[in-house]
Amino acid sequence: MTLSNQQDRALVLFSGGQDSTTCLAWALSRYARVETIGFDYGQRHAIELTVRPALLEKMRRFSPEWQARLGEDHMIDLSLISQLSHTAMTENIAIEMQENGLPNTFVPGRNLMFMMVAATLAYRRGLNVLVGGMCETDFSGYPDCRDDTMKALQVALNLGMATRLKLETPLMWIDKAQTWELAAQLGGNMLIDLIRAGTHTCYLGERGQLHDWGYGCGSCPACELRARGYLQYRQQHG
Repeated sequence: MTLSNQQDRALVLFSGGQDSTTCLAWALSRYARVETIGFDYGQRHAIELTVRPALLEKMRRFSPEWQARLGEDHMIDLSLISQLSHTAMTENIAIEMQENGLPNTFVPGRNLMFMMVAATLAYRRGLNVLVGGMCETDFSGYPDCRDDTMKALQVALNLGMATRLKLETPLMWIDKAQTWELAAQLGGNMLIDLIRAGTHTCYLGERGQLHDWGYGCGSCPACELRARGYLQYRQQHG
């Protein structure tokens, strides 16, 4: 794909999961310079942080263009989130629905804080696009993944820092099957295979068995979404 703008420089929120890896490929296909940011917030599935370096290195090898465009990675300590929250993402408790209708995997304020910290780093690094894997098509109802939230946050960040940052969410209106399809369009079977075996999305941090759709427990909400999407993608492509 041709670059969307030679002047745009992107910072991708890169967790080491399926969605953020797809978003990184999307950014590398569009922007002349791409950096990545990850967050250690005391997450229960911290295994995602350990797969990030190898993923980034393999992404560099996809093409000379991606090698040239992919720049520095930044790891940020946001452990204060786990001190503020009582969730199944930060504590060893059962995943269940809460009285407010949200699953207890919802970490209040997490994506808001992620974007605020990313915007602060982007300001210092001279980057003008933030890319995140938020989606409100296949999701668990998290309010901080909604398009309205991201649009409002873009306004607030730019007003608060006198910038012209753009918040891009390429997965916002597509489901998991379409996310697999997007990965195939961006990097072919090579990227599909990397996402299957190299990324981590399971909330429980289970990485013992490689399923058709990747590693995971197979029963948490993240695994169910990923597995269902992969099955739909494979059915559509024989």
